[in-house]
Amino acid sequence: MKQIYSKLFMALLVVLVTTASLIRQPILTQAAELELDAESAILVDAKTGKVLYAKDPDIALPPASMTKMMSEYLVLEAIENGEITWETTTQISDYAYSISANPEFSGIGLTQDKNYSVKELYEAMAIFSDNGTTIALAELVSGSEGEFVKRMNKKAEEMGLPDYKFVNSTGLDNSSLGENHPEGTDPNGTDLLSARSLALLAYNLINDFPHALDISSRIEDDFEGYKVENLNWMLPHKATYLKQFYYEGMDGLKTGYTGLAGYTFTGTAERNGTRLISVVMRTDSKAARFEQTAKLMDYGFGQFTNKELFPAGYQLKKQETLPVAKGKEKTVNISLKEGFSLPINNGDEELYKVEYKINKDKLNKDGQVVAPVKKGEKIGTAELVYTGDSDYGYIFNSDHLSVDLVADESVEKSNWFMLTLGAIGDFFSGIFSSIVDTVKGWFS
Repeated sequence: MKQIYSKLFMALLVVLVTTASLIRQPILTQAAELELDAESAILVDAKTGKVLYAKDPDIALPPASMTKMMSEYLVLEAIENGEITWETTTQISDYAYSISANPEFSGIGLTQDKNYSVKELYEAMAIFSDNGTTIALAELVSGSEGEFVKRMNKKAEEMGLPDYKFVNSTGLDNSSLGENHPEGTDPNGTDLLSARSLALLAYNLINDFPHALDISSRIEDDFEGYKVENLNWMLPHKATYLKQFYYEGMDGLKTGYTGLAGYTFTGTAERNGTRLISVVMRTDSKAARFEQTAKLMDYGFGQFTNKELFPAGYQLKKQETLPVAKGKEKTVNISLKEGFSLPINNGDEELYKVEYKINKDKLNKDGQVVAPVKKGEKIGTAELVYTGDSDYGYIFNSDHLSVDLVADESVEKSNWFMLTLGAIGDFFSGIFSSIVDTVKGWFS
């Protein structure tokens, strides 16, 4: 009997170990040890823009359908500006129809001589990366895809994307579009974006238009009488073979593939109030782009903790006040208008400090703030500085995060009588000092 229990115990132990090995645990590793099978990658905190990891993030590569994130942004912006509405309808041009009818490209097939709403077209673009609907939206917003491409590049400049070149709205190679390639673009050109640029584009998209995530997180959608599944396998799909890719908190954002681009993916997930954005470029397969994204996300959620390093109202020691000229008070208290909170690599809390940058326009030649001063008035900025050996900085091409430095109370301007007395006092004080210096000179 004892042997039977022993064998049962061993069998149970084997089952438990095997089961545990099948459950993917968060990767708690250092960035230097994080090996990714992707040519380029980046991981960013979606609130602060802090870069948590980067692998050759500034190489401009074909993004494939990740290009559509810019098309999504411009459509949402056009809706916000009142140029179009979700209910605005349009029909499908010969060009958009030809791309839609091509089985080599993403899409389900469109119908001509039929009115489609912006809502229908946008959902098809965002959920299953339909190329024909993307072109139809570009033509609706700007009159032609060529004009829409100009708008894409202008918006990229406004966003401060460091590396970009848009030649069409879909991410297909222009050579695949034939004579329909957008006017003014290279017939053999392709869109080019770096992982850093794509992360910044995604950052702008989800922060300016959070509703985009409501759509990108849909597992499936009905279009033209068909039920189509989202191409993002990290969502909670019902299909058994896709369950292995499910990632808790994932709700976007955009897949991509062309022969030149390989398999790419921009993902975003939120856990415990922290949202991360990841980009992987040129992975080897559909599965690989999600597997590498999971590695990045595991690293971000496992290795970093969101912490408030310095709260609102924080004051640097020995820099709590500034001198005030012509005021009823001689000094004014200054402090941080907002706190500094961001994901911190575990154990790095002591490697951050605050530095003040006082606005010189606020000071006179003697380094004083001139009254009157209003409570809450911006006096300068406070920068969060990392003093460690390695840091990836921020997605905005900046090494520092900054908040406003403000006056904690109001300081009224002194009345004319007190100012006059002060001036007289300064005058006689100056004369007295001059006499003292002269007398000292006589006996030196």
